[in-house]
Amino acid sequence: IPVPDEDRPARKSFRPAAAPAEAPKKAATPRAKEGGDRRRSGKLTIEQLTGGEGGRTRSLAAMRRRQERAKSKMAGGGERERVVRDVRIPDVITVQELANRMAERGADVVKALMKMGVMATINESLDADTAQLVVEEFGHKFIRVSESDVENVIVTDQDDEGALLPRAPVVTVMGHVDHGKTSLLDALRKTAVASGEAGGITQHIGAYQVTAENGAKITFLDTPGHAAFTSMRSRGAKVTDIVVLVVAADDSVMPQTIEAINHAKAAGAPMIVAINKCDKPTANPDKVRQNLLQHEVFVEKLGGDVLDVEVSALTGKGLDALIDAIALQAELLDLKANPDRPAEGAVIEAKLDVGRGPIATVLVQRGTLKPGDIFVVGEQWGKVRALIDDTGARVKAAGPSAPVEVLGLNGTPEAGDVLNVVEDEAKAREIADYRQRKARETQAAQGSRTTLDQLLAQAKAGGPVKELPIVLKADVQGSAEAISQALEKIGNEEVRVRVLHSGVGAITESDVQLADASNAPIIGFNVRANAQARESANQKGVEIRYYSIIYNVVDDVTAAASGMLSAEIKETFIGYAKILQVFKVTGAGKVAGCIVTEGVARRHAGVRLLRDNVVIHEG
Repeated sequence: IPVPDEDRPARKSFRPAAAPAEAPKKAATPRAKEGGDRRRSGKLTIEQLTGGEGGRTRSLAAMRRRQERAKSKMAGGGERERVVRDVRIPDVITVQELANRMAERGADVVKALMKMGVMATINESLDADTAQLVVEEFGHKFIRVSESDVENVIVTDQDDEGALLPRAPVVTVMGHVDHGKTSLLDALRKTAVASGEAGGITQHIGAYQVTAENGAKITFLDTPGHAAFTSMRSRGAKVTDIVVLVVAADDSVMPQTIEAINHAKAAGAPMIVAINKCDKPTANPDKVRQNLLQHEVFVEKLGGDVLDVEVSALTGKGLDALIDAIALQAELLDLKANPDRPAEGAVIEAKLDVGRGPIATVLVQRGTLKPGDIFVVGEQWGKVRALIDDTGARVKAAGPSAPVEVLGLNGTPEAGDVLNVVEDEAKAREIADYRQRKARETQAAQGSRTTLDQLLAQAKAGGPVKELPIVLKADVQGSAEAISQALEKIGNEEVRVRVLHSGVGAITESDVQLADASNAPIIGFNVRANAQARESANQKGVEIRYYSIIYNVVDDVTAAASGMLSAEIKETFIGYAKILQVFKVTGAGKVAGCIVTEGVARRHAGVRLLRDNVVIHEG
């Protein structure tokens, strides 16, 4: 007889105790698959991101935090132990970068700053003191570093004497443009070509090497005059060992010759005088030697210590003697360098080639430069793709005193920038970025050059004013000599005035280069600076003062030297105009028809009339 279910006795179960718990698990699985709760599904779909399924969605960051909490519970349930880190703090650091270095959340760092009363966003910069307080707040250790420490990776150690090997001398040829400098360079190049070779040497770069008869090598720099020479010196690159001063025997000492002498003296390089054009019937080498005495250049034939050689670039006379004189001077200098170290060199010139990109002509000074080396040069960096010598051939390495073209830069450097090989690309980028920032800061800070007012302030404050350098340009030679003599008499036990260069004519870009390199103001007596010089002076912050009375020059410089400079009267130039035509008007006399080339022209403004940048009238 069938018994109803409710009347049957309960049957004893022989299943394991865990069996009844499996039924709800099996029932829960299909519900999850049917999409009951998206937040617990563990997947982030496109539909959820776009909000297509409707309802509240959880962010990816929230889901990751949930997963991290689940992992920590599986690992043991407790919070992970805080790691104390050494945090390097530079002079300035952003909030985000500080958070990254501490391995903390950016939002937590912002909250900590708010508690300190500092309202800052994640991208704002903090000074070192504030950053230090934040690091201490989070329980980490701080290490204060300077931003300039990024350059510490550059190897600047002095080499051991045992590692030094003889190197070729680096010679710069300077002189007046019409005295045969280029002809002498060409003649020296031709003497280095074997008789069997055809076509001579093709000059590819602004520097080249010649080999003397005894096998010794000499590196010549073919720079465009002394302007580039001084520009390199102003950036701290001492590239020249010896200066060859070319003076024409039939023309003697000229203004640019004097300028070259002053540049060579300022650089502290030994000088060799090459008296050129000795094949001409009007040549008078003894007159050249006598004229050089007036500029404190004492040649050997007159009992001095400056080597002098009579040469002729046209006939080849004396060229061997000139090379011997250079070799002798180099032997006295005992020039040595270590080729087995990271390369270091100076940029002679740089250009942007359409097909090959930025190219720099580099004179290697220490170490050996090879393809594949990573380097930083000035505000640029790069990796050596190729090295090309002065004959246009690719070379596998360039040692000390070797001039080469370097390919592989990310930008065009400036003449005089120093090239240093570093370990890796990251360090090169970091150094280049730091230098670019410093350059922007320097450019923003105006008036960085020495002015007479700054010298006054230093004198009143008891600052170390030992020497006041001056660059002087005048309208006539007599005025230049008179002012130079008057200025050099100024001085006392603590201060003396030194006229670096005095010349005749307009203030040129070369004068600005010399003043920039020597941190000196320029004084113009009845002369003005040309447009290029004015622009260069504004860029470099070089002070130019104009005078028309000698006593005012002497008084101002005396006051600056003694620390009693009175308030100055400054002239403000509002414009420049060019006279196109002069015509007569009845009742008014002569009238100049002008076109304004710079600035503005206003009524009742003072006017100076210049011819070849020399003042001929004031009104």
